[in-house]
Amino acid sequence: MSIRVKLLLSYIVMLILPVFLFLIAILMMGFAFFGDIKNTTRFYNIDLKEPHTITRLIYADDIFFTELKDVAKYAPQKLEDPRFLRGMDRELNKVQSGLIIRQGRQLVYTSPFFRDPAIIHALPPVFQKKVNDEEDEHEHHEIRVHHHWYSYKQYDFFTQDHQVMTIFILRDVSTLTHLARKFFRTIIITLFLALAVTNGLLTYLVSRSILKPLNVLKHATEQIKEENLDFRIVPTSKDELGELSLAFEEMRQKLKESIDLQLQYEENRKELISNISHDLKTPLTAIKGYVEGIRDGVADTPEKIEKYLSIIAKKAEDMDQLIDELFLFSKLDLKKLPFFFEHVEIVKYLDECIEEVKFDLEKHGISIKWARKIAPTIVIADREKLKRVIMNIIGNSVKFMNKTKGEIGFSLIDKPEKVVIQITDNGPGIDPEALPFIFDRFYRIDKSRNSLTGGSGLGLAIAKQIIEEHKGEIWAKSELNKGTTISFTLQKASKRTKGGSFEKDPDH
Repeated sequence: MSIRVKLLLSYIVMLILPVFLFLIAILMMGFAFFGDIKNTTRFYNIDLKEPHTITRLIYADDIFFTELKDVAKYAPQKLEDPRFLRGMDRELNKVQSGLIIRQGRQLVYTSPFFRDPAIIHALPPVFQKKVNDEEDEHEHHEIRVHHHWYSYKQYDFFTQDHQVMTIFILRDVSTLTHLARKFFRTIIITLFLALAVTNGLLTYLVSRSILKPLNVLKHATEQIKEENLDFRIVPTSKDELGELSLAFEEMRQKLKESIDLQLQYEENRKELISNISHDLKTPLTAIKGYVEGIRDGVADTPEKIEKYLSIIAKKAEDMDQLIDELFLFSKLDLKKLPFFFEHVEIVKYLDECIEEVKFDLEKHGISIKWARKIAPTIVIADREKLKRVIMNIIGNSVKFMNKTKGEIGFSLIDKPEKVVIQITDNGPGIDPEALPFIFDRFYRIDKSRNSLTGGSGLGLAIAKQIIEEHKGEIWAKSELNKGTTISFTLQKASKRTKGGSFEKDPDH
């Protein structure tokens, strides 16, 4: 759920819940006011399910008023009977009403509910209309006594001796007012309490859902500031803050990978400097030693002098080759070496390469086997760079060859979108523990870095860089005392290329 939706829902609840609680308070007040409603309705045989039930209950005293009017017309002597009057008054008392009968200015009967002289004094004289005139039996009038309001009905008539008699039915209507005043403070407090609790609770929950992930991110930034990236941020929600936490975690991972890579680069740089220093110092020391031997007269014959000079020339050539390989590898590593890709018929190209190295290999007692198992196939390659790959692999095989009759074999495997070139030798093989590292720069199986048992350690690293620029892969398989096979792939022109160059990768 998004933060926007959370806030919107919280605002809606803040509005609806207090109103709901306020209505509950009003209903409770209503139940308190009409606590005896069931008893009253049962007495008057009123069904609460019927329409206008409350209205009928409110006007229940009209029944008695009508009955008393009938009594006044047809049996006025009953109005002088105390038992009859008390009975009527008791029934009126059940609906919070009372009976007062006045003859002239003398009270004939007064309900115990209304014996306050102030109430009697507040009652009006004869209505300003003709006595015995009919009036609306639902017509109510009100008087106020001591902050109390009373609703009354009045009926004036003449007795047989021509005296005016008045019937009053009074009801104390201040009960609702008292109840409202009594519960007004409670209702207001309840309303404000509902507002406070609702707003406080929702504010706490919403703010907690926002502040908790923010605190996690704050702690994460402090960890990063202290250069500690060994932690993990787990999103706790799926809203915008969850997305932010996820993005922050991805940033942390990228940053950690970048720092780890930087540290690895630094370590590689140190190792590179150490290896270069060793590989350059060894021939330089040898050259210096042979030069001093010539100067000191150790080489005292023309043959020795020639031998020393030949060794010096060989060491200088090795240094020159090492510097060239360092320069090439550096340009490859920095992506600053240009590649000139073109359509190359790979079978014919390998024929030319094999023919070029065949004579030199025969001088080392190594024969070449070339299995042409596929039809002419066009690949995309940089001729010069691909030749460097093949020569570096063959050079490695020649350096480590320990057999009297050495063999190097070439083979091609046709794949749907690429070709696989395999170069196999029958040399000493590579230890399984060393095999994963032979394409690393400056890696040598001989840890002593003896120049007699290996080259600079850059040959296969350069081959790997070149093949990767060709969008290919390179790998090795080897068995001790049986030989090694180095394989690499080249992309076919018809499937992945156009016009002699690689199509641009849509992901880059």
